[in-house]
Amino acid sequence: MIHQYKNNGYNIVLDVNSGSVHVADPVLYDAIEILSPQMPDLAKPEPIPEPLKAAVRDGLKDRYTSQDIEETLEDIQELIDSEQLFAKDIYKDFVIDFKERKTVVKALCLHIAHDCNLACQYCFAEEGEYHGRRALMSFEVGKKALDFLIANSGSRRNLEVDFFGGEPLMNWEVVKQLVAYGREQEKLHDKHFRFTLTTNGVLLNDEIMEFCNKEMGNVVLSLDGRKEVNDKMRPFRNGKGSYDLIVPKFQKFADSRNQMNYYVRGTFTHHNLDFAQDAIHFADLGFQQMSIEPVVAPAEAEYSIKEEDLPRILEQYDKLAVEYIKRKKEGRGFNFFHFMLDLNAGPCVAKRLSGCGSGTEYLAVTPWGDLYPCHQFVGQEGFLLGNVDTGVTNTSVRDEFKLCNVYAKDKCRDCFARFYCSGGCAANSYNFHGTITDAYDIGCEMQKKRIECAIMIKAALADE
Repeated sequence: MIHQYKNNGYNIVLDVNSGSVHVADPVLYDAIEILSPQMPDLAKPEPIPEPLKAAVRDGLKDRYTSQDIEETLEDIQELIDSEQLFAKDIYKDFVIDFKERKTVVKALCLHIAHDCNLACQYCFAEEGEYHGRRALMSFEVGKKALDFLIANSGSRRNLEVDFFGGEPLMNWEVVKQLVAYGREQEKLHDKHFRFTLTTNGVLLNDEIMEFCNKEMGNVVLSLDGRKEVNDKMRPFRNGKGSYDLIVPKFQKFADSRNQMNYYVRGTFTHHNLDFAQDAIHFADLGFQQMSIEPVVAPAEAEYSIKEEDLPRILEQYDKLAVEYIKRKKEGRGFNFFHFMLDLNAGPCVAKRLSGCGSGTEYLAVTPWGDLYPCHQFVGQEGFLLGNVDTGVTNTSVRDEFKLCNVYAKDKCRDCFARFYCSGGCAANSYNFHGTITDAYDIGCEMQKKRIECAIMIKAALADE
């Protein structure tokens, strides 16, 4: 399978099955464009059929010299012979036994606080309540959650625990107790916990920063961008904006972590479709690690992203990519999460095919110990998997998530982005289509553009 596109002056050819990326001259790009609709994925390298060679010669004869065309056909054959073009899909058979595969739990999202001190308009957690009552996780429940993770992690040594909310700093003492307990258990069970934290920063202070710098492998700092953008969507409950209080704390925190192992995470909505300016604003504030995610909301929400917004959104990714390259070359670069693509290695095969592992390897834990496939399913009783006391008892839901892979989704099976996005978010699929094996269409279009930009960025920076 071939995907071709032009971006920022680069002609890019992606061989989807092998992952090979080619920056092509015009004649190579145009020749492959003629071949690809008719050329099958090859089980093994084979010569280009003569009728297809003739089609290339005929299609290009008015634009290029015969010598250039013949040399290009030779180049294409070399790429085929090295399995970098029209390569076989070696992953299809890998998913046949996905439901039967043994999985272990590798990560927990601990809902340490179903409460929040902000009133973000787009919050899927309903100001921290998650379709239910406000609550703080007790140390006893958190301790059982860590015990559950250890007991269900098999031989895996490295485990991850994210302190999430609501706002986790509203239950800070329990966070500290659970980190201490986890460190004790590491020695007893030959495990290593990587703790992470997501915070809105309202309660952030020097003591918390110092503790996080010692114990948290990563910290996500929630901020939407420019002051007017952030304060419209992320106010306090009295309506006052949060930007002025939070930004100085986040700047200090990012510097204290040497601009590593954190993300400033924004959300863009229908109200700030010019979100490239928010990313650039982050960079101008001194942040070097950032992400800005599209809001996912019901169509009737006034801030939701509409299909008609897509052309402007895709243009913004292109605009941000150009600025990203410019600043990298000037020595004042930043990292944008969706542009960070490893073309040489990347994730393992299972991760490429099935994504985040929600419902199987990654679970969310409520303040009272209930287990859900991820934080976005919390409160939806049909997805209740069990409890930290009983373990996973709803195995039918778990098995459904085991089958969630790019070959189980009609929209993903023939999509060039499938090995990069891994089929997208199961929760978004369910919320828009009532099944975890569909795909959120607007999100797909954005993801494809981000991948194209990320590959183009690699090409542009390789020119240096």
